[in-house]
Amino acid sequence: MTVTFGGNRALDGAGFAAEAGRVTGLIGPNGAGKSTLFDVVSGLRRPQSGHVTLDGRDITRQTPARRARRGMARTFQRLELFGRLSVRDNLRVAAELGARGREADRTADRVLDRIGLTTDADTAADALPTGAARLLEVGRALAGRPRVLLLDEPAAGQDGEETRRFAALLSDVAGEGCAVVLVEHDMGLVMSVCDEVYVLDLGKVVACGSPEAIQQDQTVLAAYLGEA
Repeated sequence: MTVTFGGNRALDGAGFAAEAGRVTGLIGPNGAGKSTLFDVVSGLRRPQSGHVTLDGRDITRQTPARRARRGMARTFQRLELFGRLSVRDNLRVAAELGARGREADRTADRVLDRIGLTTDADTAADALPTGAARLLEVGRALAGRPRVLLLDEPAAGQDGEETRRFAALLSDVAGEGCAVVLVEHDMGLVMSVCDEVYVLDLGKVVACGSPEAIQQDQTVLAAYLGEA
């Protein structure tokens, strides 16, 4: 995809492929174009050139709501929770994308247990600490039963134990057949959970490969990871 803001190219021919059952990582320095790429994929921004496909079908002109109904879910770098609603009600709103009544309630309760926030079910979302709020946003995405899950820095604010549990959750979600795409600055998390990693710099993909290959790529070391 190509996206320009005035005379600046936020994306310069960047793209990636995400496969069902795998975790795909997108890394790069601040300003590399990662969130803009997510905006294009999720339908919040239309590219000047390029296209987005889901199951081989071009969805570039479909609205975010239409993409959600087709199974695409996303979290944001800046938390986008319903702050005055309880943790359970945040999940129930998302569950109603594909269910109603008691079925939506059951889905919300299953996700509550899965993300480890059952004891906070009746807490207002804006009262949660950052790490738990991040988990709730991921849980809300999962409550819609996505086939494609786009996560924008979901581990920000998590402590070490929360990050370890989160890595296990991502592996489980991918193992159920979901295509998970992870934008994250926690390289320990990225390298432990991703099957494939794309590296962006100045709007371009400068490398793509396994975590092991990326950690040895000299272009990546120079642009982002630093010296080995």
